[in-house]
Amino acid sequence: MSPEDPARHREGARPLTAARVLDVDHLLEDPQTRIVVCCGSGGVGKTTTAAALGLRAAERGRKVVVLTIDPARRLAQSMGIDSLDNTPRRVKGVDDAAGGELHAMMLDMKRTFDEIVESHADPERAAAILGNPFYQSLSAGFAGTQEYMAMEKLGQLRAKDEWDLIVVDTPPSRSALDFLDAPKRLGSFLDGKLIRVLLAPAKVGGRAGMKFLNVGMSMMTGVLGKVLGGQFLKDVQTFVAAMDSMFGGFRTRADATYKLLQAPGTAFLVVAAPERDALREAAYFVQRLAAEDMPLAGLVLNRVHGSGADRLSAERALAAAENLEDPRIVDQDDGKAGVRTSPGNSPETDGSSGSADPEPGDPSPDTTGEAPADTPERSVDALAAGLLRLHAERMHLLAREQRTRDRFTARHPEVAVTEVAALPGDVHDLAGLRDIGARLATGRPELPEPGA
Repeated sequence: MSPEDPARHREGARPLTAARVLDVDHLLEDPQTRIVVCCGSGGVGKTTTAAALGLRAAERGRKVVVLTIDPARRLAQSMGIDSLDNTPRRVKGVDDAAGGELHAMMLDMKRTFDEIVESHADPERAAAILGNPFYQSLSAGFAGTQEYMAMEKLGQLRAKDEWDLIVVDTPPSRSALDFLDAPKRLGSFLDGKLIRVLLAPAKVGGRAGMKFLNVGMSMMTGVLGKVLGGQFLKDVQTFVAAMDSMFGGFRTRADATYKLLQAPGTAFLVVAAPERDALREAAYFVQRLAAEDMPLAGLVLNRVHGSGADRLSAERALAAAENLEDPRIVDQDDGKAGVRTSPGNSPETDGSSGSADPEPGDPSPDTTGEAPADTPERSVDALAAGLLRLHAERMHLLAREQRTRDRFTARHPEVAVTEVAALPGDVHDLAGLRDIGARLATGRPELPEPGA
């Protein structure tokens, strides 16, 4: 083994060896796989990953719909669609030689809630609910509504059985697994004590109901009326009365979708970057999915850095940069250090040369042994030293990413991993998504250029 090998293994990025490699193509081509859920912390590339998986599956014969909850509309742009809405749209430009199709949609949270009301209430009651101010606030921004509606839309898509693969890009919420908790939270809200108390007068009915309201709720409504406003409390009571027959349906559908996520045909992919915080979140997702009996397919390690010059370690690169920046720290070719001696020992000052003083305009003698700072040689040396220092920083980054990956795989050896390289810019078209899909499938961050 050559002397530089240990340094290379310390500083360079190694291919995945300790971790199991995720076979993405097998996952996508398996007809038993009906739902792929991409989850992870914010900003790690979930939307791009979901789109790339959907495109790759479609070009391998699957009829795919990608459901995104990302409001940035990057998915629409990358697929060449002007805009996405609550209705799946066919993506053009997909290679359909294998018989596949790709559709994409973006969740419209309020529209999905409206559809639920319209489909589960008669027209008169639906109009009353949709026009209720409290409902309008609830459907537009109640905590957990977006995540719950994502679950609702997933359930609707699966129930239609129109697509044989659904790829879900999870909401950009504080926790990437909030969508798992949302049905329970909304169900708890709908089944909560406040809702039951507000429903009680309507259920009791007539004078008895009014008597109950006046006696049993006088203190509570008085306080709430002062805090929230009397009109707001009235809107809430009207909403609850109108929605009473639908509350059970919310819980039933939520439970059904939750079980769908636990079914064998579902696969979760945790998306993360090779950074400490992102992989710490990924470890939490892995543990949480296991606790919820959700089927985990593996980890997508996104934005991994690499180098084709990893044989040159950071230490050697820095040493070479220092030599270029200060050549006096090494001897000259003849092994003598005379050019590095003090000015008093130089030929120009020891009186032995007998040379005349330089004529005006002649270049001054060089007493350092170095090329002047503004010569082409020094400019090239300075540029090379800068590049060497950049390389050293790159090697340190690769080593840090490798240590972070090693810690994750050591703690979770059961999790299969695939890697995707850090690209210089955002993916903005189908060709870019196709390239990401190829990298996902090979598990190699870097791919050779076409024809190489």
